[in-house]
Amino acid sequence: MPQIVDLQNLELMSFASELDPTRRVSATFPISSATGTAASCAVYFELEPGAHVGVHTDSSEEFIVVLEGEGLALLGEETAPVREGQVVVVPAMERHDLTNTGTGPLRILGTFAGSTSVATFEDDLMPGGPRVFVIGAPTPIALPLEQEMAASAH
Repeated sequence: MPQIVDLQNLELMSFASELDPTRRVSATFPISSATGTAASCAVYFELEPGAHVGVHTDSSEEFIVVLEGEGLALLGEETAPVREGQVVVVPAMERHDLTNTGTGPLRILGTFAGSTSVATFEDDLMPGGPRVFVIGAPTPIALPLEQEMAASAH
């Protein structure tokens, strides 16, 4: 049976930073190694006006597909406006962020060149973390950066 994802009917998780009131995102990871893919994964997320994801890097190349709305994309040290119907290519390990600059929701589908991807944020989501998120893990993994570094040393 083919794996089919209905983007109009997804259960989203809400993430809001205790440290940055503009860092608010509703997201889900509908396609990954956890759902049976071997070479790709995806994130679907929505940002309300004025909200942003948070500056981070991903271990895999990402295509950010703007499904609805308009925003400002940060890639490296450069910014560029983005709108519905555009695709932003983000190289692996390139710092990036996305901010909703419009008056309605910004809806995004991000696809990754790997069935598991590790996102590392520059700032904690809340005091003490987490900063590292693993897309495609059998169970959701989110760790403070210090714990992730200590775990990888063993």
